[in-house]
Amino acid sequence: MSPVFSHGDLRLYLLRLLDEEPRHGYDLIQALTDRTGGTYTPSAGTIYPRLAKLEDEGLVTKTVDGRKTVYAITDTGRAEVAARANDLEDIESGLADSVRLIADGVRASVKEAMRSLNADLAAAARMEREQAKTAPPAPDSRGESRQQLQRLDAVVNEFRGRVRAETRTFVARGGVLDSAVVDQLAAALDAAGRDITRALHR
Repeated sequence: MSPVFSHGDLRLYLLRLLDEEPRHGYDLIQALTDRTGGTYTPSAGTIYPRLAKLEDEGLVTKTVDGRKTVYAITDTGRAEVAARANDLEDIESGLADSVRLIADGVRASVKEAMRSLNADLAAAARMEREQAKTAPPAPDSRGESRQQLQRLDAVVNEFRGRVRAETRTFVARGGVLDSAVVDQLAAALDAAGRDITRALHR
């Protein structure tokens, strides 16, 4: 879910970013992407007209540095940022809510993946027990065990790759990985490991 900047909020937040340091257009786009955890990436067609308007209002200036145009806030721009500190707090709160939504999504994804893995392990253990009761001994039980080990490796590696990809993407976009999410995953994996041990020794 992308945060929706109400009328004038994006303009004000651009001033806030420029109050931190001079930036070029792409840097402003990247900063907005990072601050929203990747939920909002404005286009150049959104940013540059607003920067031009801010320049017309005397709130920013621009200088050409090689192939880049760098924008800097003026004293008038700083005065507006200071005067609208409360509005900026509201905007920051909205952006924090957006990042929290991403963290909740990652947490839900980890829970669902662990539920699926536990269900698969339980079903496989039940099937193996039932087959052991009804089927004659396999002629090559070691060969079958090796095949199942390879299958288990594939399942674990697929899960590991999926979780790593999701969390690395989340962090790369500026999200904060809550320690509770990692603790929850560690506990779920520990529980799954105990289930496997019990299934193997039955």
